[in-house]
Amino acid sequence: MTGPRAGIGYDIHRLAADRRLVLGGVAIEHPTGLAGHSDGDVLLHALMDALLGAANLGDLGRHFPSDDPAYAGASSLGLLKRVGALIREAGFAVSSLDATVIAQAPRLVPYIGAMRDAIAGALGIESGQVSVKATTNDGLGVVGSGEAIAALAIALLN
Repeated sequence: MTGPRAGIGYDIHRLAADRRLVLGGVAIEHPTGLAGHSDGDVLLHALMDALLGAANLGDLGRHFPSDDPAYAGASSLGLLKRVGALIREAGFAVSSLDATVIAQAPRLVPYIGAMRDAIAGALGIESGQVSVKATTNDGLGVVGSGEAIAALAIALLN
């Protein structure tokens, strides 16, 4: 297959009191974390779906089913490394990634550089190929009320 190929990803998880918050592979100080079978990292889940979609390799659930005990509490950063290997095995290279985290709290700007570095490191690409942004939902819906965090992502492969 020839490129460029684009894929989009989306994920949302509820916040839970008994979890630590991990976004973009980075632990973030917050009283609640994201519920999920793995570490619940919505940013990485959206990015992985975008990457898999661009390569026409299915979705995250196909590769890492949420009912498989092998992935209980799994590091999404480790899963991203495996997705990167699948992308390379399919003959593609990551050209660029762009993602937006939608969260009412916490403020994510101080963590964005570390997120970009963690994502780039897991995929073996340069940090300059990774864009991460953050926004709020202006108090609307489950994200705006602080019940959940969501993420959107697009991946471009060559």
